[in-house]
Amino acid sequence: MADSKKVTSFVCTITEAQAEELRVLLDVRGWTFSEQPYAFFKASHEKINVVAYRSGKLTVQGANTEEFVTFTLEPEILHEFSFGYESESAEESFDPHGGVDESGKGDFFGPLCIAGVYVDARTAPELRKIGCCDSKLIKSSKKIMELAIKIREIVGDGYTVVTLPPEAYNRLYAQIGNLNRMLAWGHARVIENLLEKVPACPRMLSDKFANENLIKRALMSRGRKIQLDQRTKAESDVAVAAASILSREQFLRGMAKLSTEFGTELPRGAGTQVKVTGRTLFERYGASVFTRCAKLHFKTFSELTTEKKI
Repeated sequence: MADSKKVTSFVCTITEAQAEELRVLLDVRGWTFSEQPYAFFKASHEKINVVAYRSGKLTVQGANTEEFVTFTLEPEILHEFSFGYESESAEESFDPHGGVDESGKGDFFGPLCIAGVYVDARTAPELRKIGCCDSKLIKSSKKIMELAIKIREIVGDGYTVVTLPPEAYNRLYAQIGNLNRMLAWGHARVIENLLEKVPACPRMLSDKFANENLIKRALMSRGRKIQLDQRTKAESDVAVAAASILSREQFLRGMAKLSTEFGTELPRGAGTQVKVTGRTLFERYGASVFTRCAKLHFKTFSELTTEKKI
């Protein structure tokens, strides 16, 4: 697929609270502010201008629009992920290929789950018909579970999932010492497992999270023989979308199991509520509890354990 024209402008609606949150975030990161009529603020930084209007409209303009919306505005302010998906879906082709995606890498509590799904001209349209899309766009856990069942029915044996519970995750991270290299290992393991089931798969696609050579170096003999593509917003592809749903399903099951084991619901992410729950677990079980339910390299772990020592 040829590269689409680079997007240099973006418009969305935000609340006054979100505008203030964005202003604080940009100020901390060194943006330059100036006055703009009818606006809360105008901010500029590295070939990009952002204006938050009092009407609720937010405009983003400049060469780095795509990067800003994808990596800052959506995940940190809007908490929605839709930018770029419509155009990708419109151009989608259903050629045989596999997709890989993960769930849990940004969550302090719970496992890391990585899934792979193979699609072709028969299964890909069926997956789209049932509403298969990036799992981040699906807010209901029940919907994730229902879609996961349907995905497995459609693709048959053409899927695989690798799950790293917290204890296994922490052991592996201690050996590897870098999250991106660890993700590359997990993606490579899934690719190898999927190719064992579907040896004729000609191509694999994954979301771009680091230097593409990381996954290539981690692949074994079978995986090195296929074409490996990586791109941002890869979840717009139906195979990657299906993989994102299966990985999210396994993550949710892992979180439910841990919540039952420790007698308290473990929240997602790494924010305020996570710290509140973390303090409760720390007081009840001590620092060793996090080895069994959380990812120890997160800053949250050091914050919780340091807080207790003061």
